[in-house]
Amino acid sequence: MEAATAADDIDEVLEGEGQDEDEDGADWFQVSKHGFEVSEDDDDDITLQGPAYSGHTGQRAPQHTADRAYFGEETWGVSARQRSAEIQPAQLARYQLPVLRSEVDLATWLGIPLSRLRWYTHDRPAERTWHYVRYAVPKRSGQGERVILAPRRELKALQRKVLKGIVAKVPVAATTHGFVAGRSTLSNASEHAGKGVVLKLDLKDFFPSVTFRRVRGLFTALGYSYAVASVLALLCTEYDRQPFERSGEQYYISVGPRHLVQGAPTSPGLANLVAWRLDRRLAGLASKRGFVYTRYADDLTFSGEDAEAAARLGAAAARIIADEQFTVNAGKTRLLRRGGRQTVTGLVVNASPATPRELRRRLRAILHNAARDGLDAQNREDRGHYAAYLGGLIAYVGSANPSHGDVLRRQFRRLVTPRE
Repeated sequence: MEAATAADDIDEVLEGEGQDEDEDGADWFQVSKHGFEVSEDDDDDITLQGPAYSGHTGQRAPQHTADRAYFGEETWGVSARQRSAEIQPAQLARYQLPVLRSEVDLATWLGIPLSRLRWYTHDRPAERTWHYVRYAVPKRSGQGERVILAPRRELKALQRKVLKGIVAKVPVAATTHGFVAGRSTLSNASEHAGKGVVLKLDLKDFFPSVTFRRVRGLFTALGYSYAVASVLALLCTEYDRQPFERSGEQYYISVGPRHLVQGAPTSPGLANLVAWRLDRRLAGLASKRGFVYTRYADDLTFSGEDAEAAARLGAAAARIIADEQFTVNAGKTRLLRRGGRQTVTGLVVNASPATPRELRRRLRAILHNAARDGLDAQNREDRGHYAAYLGGLIAYVGSANPSHGDVLRRQFRRLVTPRE
């Protein structure tokens, strides 16, 4: 499963159209110049230290051997030692995060009864009621599918509150362009325009690689107690589940570890924060070797002038990626030289970023034919919400090529505006 982006749609539209490890940052990362620092011995053993904890003893979050947290009536299954992990108000204040000292505080902040919060975060291997709707979107290439787990309405509203009130307040790395306000595929591609060589890497199963434990570790590093961090992590992660029938009853059985899912509004922001140290290390590696680095969701891009140096950099980057518990999708690695077409997040970057001619030509043909035969007749892939899909592609063209975008937008509006 991948993190779907606008660039993925562009790549699918164009399918078949012819077309050293760095020591710096190896042990530590920080969210901002004066931000938090985290040292991880493993996924679940985190020490808070550094400038953000001046005078603090570096209290270690307690280990929790099970990946599940079964919550009972009084303790929610969190041991006395785990409950003793203290909240860090100064750390929360640094990012203006809400001070939530207990699960009761969290429920109150979310605006729901405690019993309702427990219902959403009770971690069971078998569920009769699933809080998500699972569906798969086939890739146009015919190779695999994107699995979407869409949270049901109330859970989605709760996740949006966590996103707005906590996750979105924490700054991300300057090299991160995906799902960040004020940044886009265009800002990402612009960093690599006019370079001699572009190296593109893809992270395999980006969201599933960010497990419950990693998300919980992030919330504790932000200053929340272990217990509250556990509940927040449960609220924002889920298992892959398979339907199972027993004695006429339908169950949904958990498969694999709990992780971020594509479809939850909190997943992109949490993944960006968990990948902070990865971004910092790769940016340091690139800088030392005379390259530029950016990341847009699961798409990693390096650019510079020397193809041989780019190949060596790719090998070193792969080691850092593995060390940070992510995986390179080797089949999607690309080394693009100046002599051929260089694309980054769907935009051609040989000179100033521009949308590919094939995309503009295809959109013009679709709109021309739709004026004669109707928009539905052009939906050969039977996409849901086809008009919205086309509108998104046109907006994408306009972001890099405003004049072309304006022409396409006017044609599109004539098609979708009801006639009197």
